[in-house]
Order: sequence, then C-alpha cells, then structure tokens
Amino acid sequence: MSEKRLSGWWYCVIWLVCCICGFLPQKSQAARHKVLVVFSYHDGYPWQQQVREGIESVLADSCEFRYFSMDTKRHLKGGEQKAGEAYELYRQFQPDGVITVDDNVQSMFVVPYLKDKVKTPVMFCGVNAEPEKYGYPASNVSGILERYHMRESIDLAQQLVPSIKTVGYIMKDNPTASAACQRIQKDSANYPAHFVAFKMPKTLEEAVEMTNALKTQCDALFIGSTSGIQDDKGAPLSEDRVLPVIAETFGKPTITNNLYRVRYGALCTVVHMGQEQGEISARMLLRAMRGEAVSEIPVTKNEKGEAVINVTVLKALGIRPDPSVLTSARLVRTQVAQH
Repeated sequence: MSEKRLSGWWYCVIWLVCCICGFLPQKSQAARHKVLVVFSYHDGYPWQQQVREGIESVLADSCEFRYFSMDTKRHLKGGEQKAGEAYELYRQFQPDGVITVDDNVQSMFVVPYLKDKVKTPVMFCGVNAEPEKYGYPASNVSGILERYHMRESIDLAQQLVPSIKTVGYIMKDNPTASAACQRIQKDSANYPAHFVAFKMPKTLEEAVEMTNALKTQCDALFIGSTSGIQDDKGAPLSEDRVLPVIAETFGKPTITNNLYRVRYGALCTVVHMGQEQGEISARMLLRAMRGEAVSEIPVTKNEKGEAVINVTVLKALGIRPDPSVLTSARLVRTQVAQH
C-alpha cells in the first residue's frame, strides 16, 4: 500500500472515531428522561426538601427535571390556579414521567388533569388519605402512601414516660390534617394509648386555646404539621415558630412524626423520612418510563423508621428513662428558631 493511500486510510479512521466520539454524548443527552415534579407545598419546607433529595438520589444522573410548587400549605385558596399553571408547564415540557408530592396536588392537579386522561406515568408520594379517595391506582397512576409510625412513636414515649395512657392530636386545619384524623381514628384501637381528641386550629391563638384544653384531657400530645398557622395579623407562620409554643403550652410529653419537628421542640418520634418517599416513587417511575405497565406497579407505603429523642426536652421535663432507651435512639437537641 502506497504512503498516499495509507495516509488516506488513517484519515478515514480518525474521522470515523471523531464522529463517534462527537455524536455519542449528544445521543446520550437525548436519551435522558424528562421528569416533572409537582409539590403541594413551598420551596424551603423541610419535608419537601427531603422528598426532593430522595427523588434526585435515584434520577439525577439520568433525568432532566422541572419542579413546580403549589404553595398550598400557606395559601390553600390559590391551589386551583396553581394547578392550572402546573398543567400548562406539563403541556410545554411534555415529560416522560411525573411525580406528585402530598395530598393537595392529587386532588387539585392529578385527578382533574392527568388521571386516566394522559398516557404519561404519574407516581405519587406523601399521600395521607386512603388511595381510593383519589381513584388510585389508575391506568397511569401509582405511588407510595405516607403513613406515620404512630403506634411505634407512642410506644417510644411510653418507654420514656410509662404513665402515658391517653394521647391527643393537633395539626393545622387543612385537607392533610382531615385525612390524618380519619386514619388515626380508624387505627387508634390498635394504639398503646387511648385516643382522646383531634384538634385543627387555623391561628396561633386557637392553637394555644386548644392545647390548654387538651392539657387537661391527655397525658401526651401528638403535634403534626403546623406550618401555615396564622399569627394575629393573618400572616402564615413556619413550624419552628408554632411548634415550640404548643409544646411549651402543653408542658408534658409531646410526640411528632418528623425529625425536624423533634428539633423544633417535640420530645420524640419514630420518624418516617421524606427521602424514603422520594426514593421509592422515583424508582417506581423509572420502571414505568422504561416500559413497565403502571398496572404492574402496585401502590405501596413507607416502612422504615428510626427512634429520635430530644434530650433538651427530656431534661426540661425532668424525665429520666432507662439508659437502654437512649442508646437505641438518635439523640438531638432543640434548635432555636432564627428570625
């Protein structure tokens, strides 16, 4: 082979290698799934951040995201308008899959716009109501339910304070609280302490008044989400402002359902994490985007739990539990709100 032909042959080889190396990244980029994530609440809300971390731990390397927050924790009345905006984003983005987080986005967005109306797979997470309320599962909808480790949390509180026999419940008045109330009432016969009452305040003044009433009725108080409870001027308050007031007003053991609420001043919980909700819903969506029928992906619920105890509150209440209870739990201290 002549030198001229040899150099021409090598030129063709080099050109072919450059083409392959040049086009492969573009092809890989084009293969990335597009995922729309619609949150019920607002940016900066700790639970929402946990869920997002779980979603991205599974999909960040293979997906392009668009996020939308409906802000219904603080502004419930604006939810329907926000749902319309979310649908417009859906139409523009044309995602390969959708993840919807918490209850309000199901009733306001998924049911009227997506359920059985589009072929796009939708996976929900953080749903407190029974799935039948939204007609789930549907032809294109499945997901993971959010279930508090209520029985386990009450049992943990009783290990700290064996005299606990009755429990009251307080959460900010909204659809999520209503769903939680129904489920707690349904399951309370299986709890190790007697269910007393469920209160749903809208304002901080109401929360204090209701807590004072519960203080005379129960040995322990479960404090759920209080984000959005209004001050005396009608402004929504964050949980790190509201929960310490309720806990101090009650003055006895308080139980909750999330790690950050223990840090805000509740005594203890067996925590369920938003990361688990996000991770599982993301894995379910990935299966659907890879071609598995949504009907073959059953609705599930969270399983993981971790005991968490606030030692600041423990000391303030003068509780001296068996050391074995402390060694088997994560110990945290109260974080003072920075405002």
